[in-house]
Amino acid sequence: MLTRSKKLAWVGALVLVIVGIAAGLTISSRLDIMNTGEAVTAAPIKGTESLVGMSDGLANIAEAVTPSVVNISTEKTVKGQNQMSPFFDDPFFRRFFGDQFGQGGGGGTRKFKQSSLGSGVIVSQDGYIVTNNHVVDGADDIKVVLADKSEYKAKVVGADSRSDVALIKIKAEGLPAMAWGDSDKLRPGEMVMAIGSPFGLARTVTVGIVSAVGRANVGIADYEDFIQTDAAINPGNSGGALVNMRGELVGINTAIFSQSGGYQGIGFAVPAKMARQVMESIRKTGKVVRGWLGVSVQNLSPQLAKEFAAEGSKGALVSDVVKDSPAEKAGLKVGDVIVKLDGETVEDSGHLRNSVAAKPLGGKVELEVIRDKKKLEVAVTVGELPKEMAGAVTGEAGETVSALAGISVQELTPDLTDKLGLDKGVTGVVVVSVDQGSLAEDAGLARGDVIMSINRATVKNVKDYNKAASKLKKDEPVLLLLNRQGSVLWMSIGPTD
Repeated sequence: MLTRSKKLAWVGALVLVIVGIAAGLTISSRLDIMNTGEAVTAAPIKGTESLVGMSDGLANIAEAVTPSVVNISTEKTVKGQNQMSPFFDDPFFRRFFGDQFGQGGGGGTRKFKQSSLGSGVIVSQDGYIVTNNHVVDGADDIKVVLADKSEYKAKVVGADSRSDVALIKIKAEGLPAMAWGDSDKLRPGEMVMAIGSPFGLARTVTVGIVSAVGRANVGIADYEDFIQTDAAINPGNSGGALVNMRGELVGINTAIFSQSGGYQGIGFAVPAKMARQVMESIRKTGKVVRGWLGVSVQNLSPQLAKEFAAEGSKGALVSDVVKDSPAEKAGLKVGDVIVKLDGETVEDSGHLRNSVAAKPLGGKVELEVIRDKKKLEVAVTVGELPKEMAGAVTGEAGETVSALAGISVQELTPDLTDKLGLDKGVTGVVVVSVDQGSLAEDAGLARGDVIMSINRATVKNVKDYNKAASKLKKDEPVLLLLNRQGSVLWMSIGPTD
């Protein structure tokens, strides 16, 4: 017989078994519901349809245009210390920040192969690619990698250091060319997409807005009309595409403003209109042809605007008229304020310069000027920017090869000799302008200086100047003999070891 204690033990065990079975059935039933029932889905959130549509739209644009953006890598022989970090190989990055990042510690100066990273945009099905001049400047070898990972060797068709635009070509057909957009229609606040290869990460897409348009005097190039954007641009993005919300190319990403070396919300792109004009000029003529009036102009301060009776501070004040230039022949005078060009308001001197550069040679432009506080119309026939005014001697690839880059000169006439207070026997060419940030400016060359010799070769006229300048090699210092307000002095311009 079972004792009382044994009976209680059996009853307790039976209860535990029953409770366990019940719990198991409950858990099993719940698992069955989860396994066999419908999956739980998020309920639609009210008012998000437009955001989902925008997200899909951005993804569709990126999918459509990224195949047109290529990765560009170059190699060139340079002197200096090797770079350890590939993340700072973007040539524009080095131009802004030097070689302070990623330097090797070997010491000494030597020749070595330097690799650089950049981007480009396919603009024709037969292999033409637009990029920045500084991406391919001086490159010995250029390699282009397409979206399908295929690789091609590229050659430089032509390049323009003054706008920082270059055109390269690969041997390929049926490529996905990007459509050009109208950069003149861009407005601050409009959404844009930047596509490129930052730090070598091909086809990276970032989105932002147009922060400003018409940015000039940034100090990046001679001809500046930049689009400013907050779409993230980093080293390696140079030469990539800035795209509008119609999937059109509206700019070539060129530079960043940064105190740290990375993205800080300010990037600059060459507008598509300027890039396309440079490209088409190179394809048609083999060089960049720019319109020219033959005037030196400056911006109007509020005080000058009041003095010359100009409304606001818009317009360009004529400070000099080149002898025998289209402007002189048309009757433009020093002190004229050019306020309109073909009916369009002239914002400042940079705007006038860019607008005239884009005009067809031989055509007439209608200028509205203020002279002696009265408005009048002046028609000027557009000429070609003379080589001596171009400010740089260029090689086959268009890279600057002269320490005289950024200098504009003209003939020393008897009239100028008197104005400059020089002796009648002085010969040479007069410095008309010196670009900001150029080697010549750093050396102290100034407007009004008379260059009498280059590397001890006598300079009597512009022809002599061009002949001597054309013999200069890249990175070669140049020795000038100058006459400055009657005083003769020597000046050395160029890089020093």
